[in-house]
Amino acid sequence: MKWKTLKSEYLYRSPFGNLRMDQCELPNGTILNEYYVNEYSDWVNAIVITKENKVVLVEQYRHAGGEVYLEIPAGKMEENETYEEGILRELREETGFTSSISPIKLGEFMVNPAIQSNKVITYLIVDAYKESDQDLDDNEDIKVHLFDFIEMGKALKEHIINTQLFTAYAYYLAKDILAENSLDSFEKHRIL
Repeated sequence: MKWKTLKSEYLYRSPFGNLRMDQCELPNGTILNEYYVNEYSDWVNAIVITKENKVVLVEQYRHAGGEVYLEIPAGKMEENETYEEGILRELREETGFTSSISPIKLGEFMVNPAIQSNKVITYLIVDAYKESDQDLDDNEDIKVHLFDFIEMGKALKEHIINTQLFTAYAYYLAKDILAENSLDSFEKHRIL
């Protein structure tokens, strides 16, 4: 049932992402002469919970959405980084928070496989604490907020906070895993 790619041409390339046009043959023989694919880098994000059961959120303006959003920490990978190293770096840079417990992988998800090539790898970070000041890039203007874990669920259901899909699904994934495990069970992930 896979499509056969007959030809590919890059219409645009940039450090942010690429736009590729494919010519594809479908299993029924139909030829699509112009099928557009956005190639982006994978990224990581994490629902970060402090020792006091607060969720660490970042507030920032998102130009394409035209609004300010509360989101979980996230970002693209740097060269030769593992996903775990990437999310811990992003967490430190965006918020100044860290944890002595390794990130717990909640899953890998394609962002929009119909037209995008990238995925997001989502983690749960528990027992987080403030270690340093933020270390932001010149184009970042991020405010850190701590939100009660239970209250965040209510705020998501009632659309009280302005957020994006990846923050909401990470919250519900974390809620499920936390319902099944006590925080003590995460001790096996402690970084010595």
